[in-house]
Amino acid sequence: MEKKSMKDQVAVITGAASGLGLVITKKLAENGVKLALLDLSKDTPNELKNIPNSTYYSSDVSIEQEIKSTIELIYSQFKKIDILINCAGITGKTNIKSHETETKNLNRVFEINFMGSYYTSKYVLPYMLKQSYGRILHIASIAGKEGNAGMLAYSASKAAVIGMTKVQGKEYAENGITVNALAPSVIQTAMVDALPAEQVKYMTDKIPMKRCGTLEEAANLVAYIVSPQNSFTTGFTFDLSGGRATY
Repeated sequence: MEKKSMKDQVAVITGAASGLGLVITKKLAENGVKLALLDLSKDTPNELKNIPNSTYYSSDVSIEQEIKSTIELIYSQFKKIDILINCAGITGKTNIKSHETETKNLNRVFEINFMGSYYTSKYVLPYMLKQSYGRILHIASIAGKEGNAGMLAYSASKAAVIGMTKVQGKEYAENGITVNALAPSVIQTAMVDALPAEQVKYMTDKIPMKRCGTLEEAANLVAYIVSPQNSFTTGFTFDLSGGRATY
C-alpha cells in the first residue's frame, strides 16, 4: 500500500503523557496524524487534552490482556492502525552493581520496557498485515547497545528490545511493515532528571558532543522513521547518541 503522507494515518503511542512520548505526540499531530495515546493515568492527562485528532486510553503496557483489549478498541474506533511507537519505559533502581540488584525491581523493568513493547506489537501487527503497511518503532537506548554500569535492569531490557526489533524487522520485511528501534544516549527528560547526578555524569562523559540530546532532536528523527519515506530500513537501531555509538 503506497502512502506518501502521514496525514490521516493512525498512530498508537505508549507513554504519551510525558517526556519523549509527549514530544513525539505533538510532532505527529503537526503532521496531521490521528493519535491513539496510551498512558497510566485514569483520566486524560492535562498535557494531552489539547492535542488535535487524539483519543486517550488509560492502559498499563505491562498487562497483556489490558493491551489486547485496548488495541482492539482502538482498531474498532479508527478502523486501521498505521504506526506504533513504544515510548513507555522506566529505568528502575540505578547506580547499583549487579550483585546488589533486586529481582523484583529487575522483573518490573522488563515487564514495562520489554514485555510492554512485545504486547503492543503482538496485537498491532495483525492489523498492519491486513493492510500490508505499517511502521513500528521501539524506543531502546544506548544502554542496550553498550551496557551502562549500575543499570543492569535497564540495559538488559533495552538490549532485549533491540533483539526483538531485529527479529520483527526480518519477519515482516515482505509485508510492507518496517520495525525499527531508536537508541538515544542521554536525552534531557524528567526520567533523566530523576537519576542520581553521578549516574548522569557517567553517561554524558561518554558522549563526544558532551551534552544531552534534546527532545526535539529525538522527535524529528522519530517522525522520519515512522514516515512512508522510510521504506527500505527495517530491523535497524537508529543512533541518537552525539557520536557515542557509531555502529
